[in-house]
Amino acid sequence: MAAAERLVVIGGDAAGMSAASQARRLKGPDELEIVAFERGHFTSYSACGIPYWVGGAVTERDELIARTPEEHRARDIDLRIRTEVTEIDVAGGRVRSRDLESGGESWTGFDKLVVATGARPVRPPLPGIDAPGVHGVQTLDDGQALIDSLERTGGRRAVVVGAGYIGVEMAEALVGREYEVTVLNRSEQPMSTLDPDMGRLVHEAMNGMGITTVSGAEVTKILTGDDGRVRAVVADGDTYPADVVVLGLGVEPETTLARGAGLPVGASGGLVTDLSLRVRGHDNIWAGGDCVEVLDLVSGRRRHIALGTHANKHGQVIGANVGGDYATFPGVVGTAVSKVCDLEIARTGLREKDARAEGLRFVTATIESTSRAGYYPGASPMTVKMTAERRTGRLLGVQIVGREGAGKRVDIAAVALTAGMTVDQMTALDLGYAPPFSPVWDPVLVAARKAVAAVRAGAARGAPSGA
Repeated sequence: MAAAERLVVIGGDAAGMSAASQARRLKGPDELEIVAFERGHFTSYSACGIPYWVGGAVTERDELIARTPEEHRARDIDLRIRTEVTEIDVAGGRVRSRDLESGGESWTGFDKLVVATGARPVRPPLPGIDAPGVHGVQTLDDGQALIDSLERTGGRRAVVVGAGYIGVEMAEALVGREYEVTVLNRSEQPMSTLDPDMGRLVHEAMNGMGITTVSGAEVTKILTGDDGRVRAVVADGDTYPADVVVLGLGVEPETTLARGAGLPVGASGGLVTDLSLRVRGHDNIWAGGDCVEVLDLVSGRRRHIALGTHANKHGQVIGANVGGDYATFPGVVGTAVSKVCDLEIARTGLREKDARAEGLRFVTATIESTSRAGYYPGASPMTVKMTAERRTGRLLGVQIVGREGAGKRVDIAAVALTAGMTVDQMTALDLGYAPPFSPVWDPVLVAARKAVAAVRAGAARGAPSGA
């Protein structure tokens, strides 16, 4: 009997362990040996749930864990936690790893390799950025460190640097812990993944729940006390007292290891793969999750988009290919949804500035509607903004801000974008209707009707790009 091939997986969360699990379903241990390395304490967990754990909506850390190391090992996966891969020797077909508890190092050979090293929080080189009490939140270990810090500190003042998804969600979590929260945001409005007019609605909601949001604030340093712990954040000459600081500046692909091995990295900083998620130029190496670039189906460009939904799909695709099957990951349209208190925030496709950067001529339409029939109890307002190509009417993007029932409506637009639909075609979509769920005309379709009118008006007057 031929010796089993060895698959080595670097990274024990969504992409890595999904790949390992899928490969194991297709090939038994007599055909494929699987060794996985994870430098943290946890595997297969929901990083997206960390803000809700910090805020108390999720009461136990283990509720975020989908599969423990012991469960993976029971399926004949040699999972080594608290073990960091420090070098990939591509030519030699091996990786060097270090046991973070003992410090011991060793080499492990591979026939096939999966790189799933994830992303790291953006941490600008500011004075005081590494002081105790300053936290990035990307892994379950990060979340535990933040909770420990919150429980140790005697003060109740928190500063969140950045107002993207992580920043907004962490601000809400800290309010839930009865902290006085200030958000310092470099952009014009919170949620720069939205257009500024939609971000303004988020700003108003944050202020309404007692969060102080400072826009156009460039952080220059973090001040510490005699004990070395954070005491304040300085932005544009103003000082904001802080007993804890959370960095919500987004993430960047963790490709240090891959770069060192000479693996190809794209303009966005993520690893470059083909549709089967095989690393370009390497037949026996795959990569997935937050460390790779993906194809944006709307713009046609490759982008870095860090989301657990993508990572799990990547893992399934990689595992299928490693296991002898065939699968592809065609790309994304950039769909994301979040909330701050009871305000739901969703977007998919291109923003105005994205469309402008692509040289597209476009129109926009913004409407106000309700989540249910206006006469039905519990109907809540929502704002929908739609962007369409002026000449063709092709849908380019949708943004939604509203209360209960608003956010997941973005899925209608995500499907339409994936299918390459025009706004005119969208108006004929056969969506479910009953007064408890929607007005007769769903808000997304109302926006589509208005976008159709804007497309026709723009074409008639020969409006310039972006009009």
